[in-house]
Amino acid sequence: MTTTVLTTDRIVLNGAARTRDEAIAESARLLVEAGAVTTEYEAAMLQRESLVSTFMGNGLAIPHGTNEAKEAIIASAMTVVRYDEPLDWDGNPVRVVAAIAGKDGGHMAVLSALALVFSDDSAVEQLLAAESPQQVLDLLGDVNDAA
Repeated sequence: MTTTVLTTDRIVLNGAARTRDEAIAESARLLVEAGAVTTEYEAAMLQRESLVSTFMGNGLAIPHGTNEAKEAIIASAMTVVRYDEPLDWDGNPVRVVAAIAGKDGGHMAVLSALALVFSDDSAVEQLLAAESPQQVLDLLGDVNDAA
C-alpha cells in the first residue's frame, strides 16, 4: 500500500458541483477513479453527512464514509476539489472539498494535517489562489507525510 494519499491527478481546481450532495458525488467519483474505493463509498459519504456535517470551517468540508463502509475502501486516498463559487454546506460556505478514504484508520493523521493547513488563513488564501494542481499539492503535501 502506498503512503501517497494525494496526487495532482486527484486535485480539481474548478469543480462542477453546485450543491453539497453534488460535491460529494464529484469527490466520490474521483476516489473511485483513483482506485481507492468502490462505487458504494458515495452512499456511505452521504450517510455520514446525514449524521453529522463534515464542514470544518474556513471554507473547508471533508466528506468521508461511515465506519460501516470499511469494506468499500481499497486504499487510503484523498481528493481535493476547489469551487469558484461557495457551495452551501448546511448553511456554511465551502470553497474546498477534501474527500478522504482511510484504509485501516489511516485517515486520522491526514485529517490532522489538513486541519493545520486550514487553520492558517494565509495558507487558505494561497490554496484558493493556486493556479495549478501542483501548487495545491505543494501546500497540502504534509498529508502524504502523515499517511
